[in-house]
Amino acid sequence: MKREETGIIKAVCISTRKGTAKRNVGTCEVIENYGLKEDAHAGNWHRQVSLLSYEKIEKFKNKGAIVEDGSFGENIIVQGIDLKDLPIGIFLRCNDVILELTQIGKECHNGCEIYQKMGECIMPKEGVFAKVISSGVISVGDIIKVTENVH
Repeated sequence: MKREETGIIKAVCISTRKGTAKRNVGTCEVIENYGLKEDAHAGNWHRQVSLLSYEKIEKFKNKGAIVEDGSFGENIIVQGIDLKDLPIGIFLRCNDVILELTQIGKECHNGCEIYQKMGECIMPKEGVFAKVISSGVISVGDIIKVTENVH
């Protein structure tokens, strides 16, 4: 069964220091085998880019959480795709950018600001991580597609 899911980029976020919330910059260069330009979490490792589903953030907001784009430390917010249900190794294509999904969820560091306020955080369960296979530029409003191969 071939996967043909399509979503829309709702936010593109970076932070210049680790341990701080990211901010939506609207457009960003994505660099092969590195991550988002000027993002503190970019580098030569398997979690170069973090993604979160827009719908999961909205559901969390409905519980009373006051969060902005980048509050969970996510680089890219995607509407229309349930990212955590994708298999490891699948690809996401947006313009010239190709991402390979490398990890689903993560261990949340103790005392995260959102956890302190809400008693829970969605990034450990809903967040996904990817490495950059191909460079390019992504912007809010761009289409992102799930694909099983890079060709």
